[in-house]
This record gives sequence, structure tokens and C-alpha cells, in this order.
Amino acid sequence: MLFTLWTGQGQQDADTSVKMAIEKFFEAFHTRDSVSLRQMVSSGIRMQTVGKSSTGADSVQTVPFGNFLRSIASIPDSVIIEERLSSISVRTDGSLAQAWTPYTFYVNGNLSHCGANAFQLFREKGTWKIFHIIDTRRREGCDE
Repeated sequence: MLFTLWTGQGQQDADTSVKMAIEKFFEAFHTRDSVSLRQMVSSGIRMQTVGKSSTGADSVQTVPFGNFLRSIASIPDSVIIEERLSSISVRTDGSLAQAWTPYTFYVNGNLSHCGANAFQLFREKGTWKIFHIIDTRRREGCDE
């Protein structure tokens, strides 16, 4: 019984620390802090988006992390971006974690789009690092 309780506590601690890593990522994203964002990810991070191609076919587009950092750094200070997460669901197994985060995205307080993010993380020297992010984006069916 004690072992079961201890194991459950370890799982809760891992889930909590993964959620904190995701929340810190979005805090840095909202403030356009590229230095912090770079520290939160592995050197080989892969970013992808699932969407529609120009022909309307389902597709996966890969975005280099450097391009992502440059794109958020180029947003004028007068533009306020906010990605609101409706929840963070976490699964862990040792040093591997997955987080699922449905979201709505706002620009200057106006709904832009919604979707879901899927994060893959690994624990490196006690710190959760993001090594893969894939998301969806749509304009219809968004709850405000």
C-alpha cells in the first residue's frame, strides 16, 4: 500500500513538473522571450503543424524552430498575442512525457483561431525539455 502511494505521488510530481514546463513555455511565448524559449527545448526540436495544403489535402508542415523564434520576435509590441490553454493533459513514463493542450488563440483580444498542441518532452538532468511540438489550427468550431 505504501509503495502504491509513493508511486502515485511520483507520478503526480512528474505530471505537475511537465505542466509547469508547458506553462513556462507559453509565458515566454507571450512575452516573446526567445532566450527562455530556446532554453526550454532540446537542440533538435521539431515543430510541425497539421493542416490543409493549397489543394485542400491534409498535410503536415515542418517549421524550423529558428523561424518560429524569428516570427514571434517580429511581432510589433503593439500587437498582443495570447494562446489560452483550456487544459493540459499529461502522460509520463520515466523520462518521457506527452502533453495535450487544446487552445484558443487571440490577437489584440480578438479570437484568431483554435486547435490543439501535442508536446513531447524528455527529462534531461532533472529538467523537462521539449523535443517535439505539433499542432492543429482552425477558425471554425472555436469556443471562446
